[in-house]
Amino acid sequence: MRTFQPADEGAPPTIREADKGTLLPAIRLATILGMLATAALLGVVSAMAGLGVAGWITGLATGSAATALLATARMRSDQPAIHPADWVTLTRMLLIAAVAGLVADSFDRPVSITALVTLSSVALALDAVDGQVARRTGTATPLGARIDGEVDAFLILLLSIAVSQDYGSWVLVIGAARYALLLASWLVPWLAAPLPPRYWRKVVAATEGIVLTVAVSAVPDRRTGMIAVAVALLLLAESFGRDIVSLYRTGASPRTRRALRLAITVLCGVVVWVVLVAPDHLSQLTPASFVRIPVEGLVLIAVALVLPAWPRRIVAVIAGILFSLLTLLKIMNMGFYLEIGRAFNPVLDWGDIAPALGVIRDSIGAASTDIALVALWLGVILIIGTITASAIHITTVAARHRRAAVRALAAVTAVWALCAGVSLQFVPGSPVASTSTTGLVVAQVRDTRTALSEQRHFAQALHASDPEASIPASELLTGLRGKDVLIVFVESYGQVAVQGTSFSAGVDSVLRRGTASLTSADWSTRSAWITSPGFGGISWFAHSTLQSGLWVDTDGLYSELISSHRFTLSDAFDKAGWRTVYDAPADNRYWYPGSYFYHYDQLYDRDQVGYRGPKFSYATMPDQYTLAAFQRLELAPGHKPVMAQITLVSSHTPWAPLPVMVPWSKVGNGSIFDPMPARGQTALSVVGNASKERQAFGTSIQYSMQALISWVTELNDPNLVLILLGDEQPGSPITSPGANHVVPISIVARDPSVFGQIASWHWQNGLLPGPSAPLEPMDAFRNQFLGAFSTVSSQAAPTHGSAAP
Repeated sequence: MRTFQPADEGAPPTIREADKGTLLPAIRLATILGMLATAALLGVVSAMAGLGVAGWITGLATGSAATALLATARMRSDQPAIHPADWVTLTRMLLIAAVAGLVADSFDRPVSITALVTLSSVALALDAVDGQVARRTGTATPLGARIDGEVDAFLILLLSIAVSQDYGSWVLVIGAARYALLLASWLVPWLAAPLPPRYWRKVVAATEGIVLTVAVSAVPDRRTGMIAVAVALLLLAESFGRDIVSLYRTGASPRTRRALRLAITVLCGVVVWVVLVAPDHLSQLTPASFVRIPVEGLVLIAVALVLPAWPRRIVAVIAGILFSLLTLLKIMNMGFYLEIGRAFNPVLDWGDIAPALGVIRDSIGAASTDIALVALWLGVILIIGTITASAIHITTVAARHRRAAVRALAAVTAVWALCAGVSLQFVPGSPVASTSTTGLVVAQVRDTRTALSEQRHFAQALHASDPEASIPASELLTGLRGKDVLIVFVESYGQVAVQGTSFSAGVDSVLRRGTASLTSADWSTRSAWITSPGFGGISWFAHSTLQSGLWVDTDGLYSELISSHRFTLSDAFDKAGWRTVYDAPADNRYWYPGSYFYHYDQLYDRDQVGYRGPKFSYATMPDQYTLAAFQRLELAPGHKPVMAQITLVSSHTPWAPLPVMVPWSKVGNGSIFDPMPARGQTALSVVGNASKERQAFGTSIQYSMQALISWVTELNDPNLVLILLGDEQPGSPITSPGANHVVPISIVARDPSVFGQIASWHWQNGLLPGPSAPLEPMDAFRNQFLGAFSTVSSQAAPTHGSAAP
């Protein structure tokens, strides 16, 4: 890269003068040679790597324009000569013209990466040569440095276009930065002032070219390449920012400075206003919800006007930090409402974060999750810094212009009071006279107190007398003796899957066909509704509630439960003589420590079922393999009666890619599933597109139900009793805001006596419960189940549910 530097400190550069009439023919000759060389180079590229019509046109146009611009600039300069360094620059221009041709061709067909990288690398290497030549020959000029810089910028633009085709359009910011500044300089004259030489600017420019060239080579994997390009973009932003600040300090007029100060003040005011009135539900995030006046902002300005300087700054910092924390709380609430249907509790819900990260890590991989976490923390720092700085700035400006601020504050306060008096609101629930931030704090305190109270009541219930635990083994579960009892949780199998949605018709069809298939094989089915404590995720809330008979809907309650000796369904079966098994192939032994609370005789995780096939995003194996492996491991001829809890997770978000059914005899070690992930959609192609997510969710439920129904008929075990239910309703966008927590529950068995013992439950025939089917809370199931199938006369009769909503 060539820069114009004086030969001696404070002295002008030494440039050899020449006769103008003698040098002009040399300039014309350089122009002709440049155009001919462009065509020759493109011919070589076309012969060796292939070049289409678009490539030829773009390459010829670029090479011709570049040589013409170089010649014209030299002819119009006060030293009209082609210097030695200009020949090096002209060579770089021709190489870049060939790069332009390849990039133009890449939109229509694959191009030679080798040719693209080779041409770019040579052009980058020559960037260090022309400056050396200019300085050693004493021909360094400002014009030469300017031309050299524009050549660098154009090469970076071309490389950013090439890289953006794989990494995304955000990479184009690197290539467009120079031209955005050029356009801005036409509108803002002080941006056009010359910049002094700066070594770091050269380093950043070289870094951009090298990183983009390496990225386009596809040598690093996509993730590593994207990280490198992102770092290069940050370096470029820092370099451009420093140059713009320097130009502002040396060239901006007083009027410009006043306008910028006003713009910064307005921007800071908008930041504080937005964070104070922003809702904490995504469904409420509309333009009308921001047409409000936050009382907290008025109070902040009022305090700033009455305090001296240092106390005012301290108050502003504290207010900024508090506003930042409340903003982060609103963001957390948005996520929690979206995924699990309730607000985030900053006291009790931190335990939910680690499992959520585990799901993300299983879905997109550990490295991508770590990158996302780094970006998240940078975002948190940026939010806190921006909001705090904004609070400090607006209080400082208000104090500096006290008289105008007092008048404005009085006027806005009067408007706020008037709006409050008439209860004016443009959006229901969002009054113009806003106290939403204060209300959020009050609601969080109230919810925390309620949660702590519920935790105390839960502890009392947990340690209270439990009559079911005292049932003698000889009387316990006598109605199921000799049978294999399987409790199968189907991930995200909620009411939304079977009622009133765009995808429910397909699921209903599978359930109706499944009911008919089971009936023809002499199986009977009964179904109802059950209310789950969970929503959108955290399946272990449903598992523990069903098993313990206690309502578990927070991580704190769950932790308290699993540290106790509560009598569970698995304990009951173990006490009555069954072998108890937990089969959760999506987990590993470290992910689900609560499984030990249930005292299972055998735990099966992802490493213990012999699977040698591919992952399907979150699901480490297809549901079909899970069932086949369970049969192989636990249901061999002559086995002891088994009670098992099995989790099927092929219907777990992100629902892509999905497996398809294969013949049961070919399941083997799972390698038959190897080609399937590549044939399906990727998780990244589905997530974020609501229509695709809903379609993929419906397909995943159909697959899980098909696998389970097919397995039951294939197994043909007359002693099987299958309890099939969902763990929770899926989150947004599968469900709408305010969706209930209702999930289907079914019992499948061949022995008529099983259904005789639950006749009083009034469940409906088939796998698909209707709108009028009974509805019970999930924590009632344990006692109902033990009461129905045990022979203890003192057992309380089960209660009957109401119609499902």
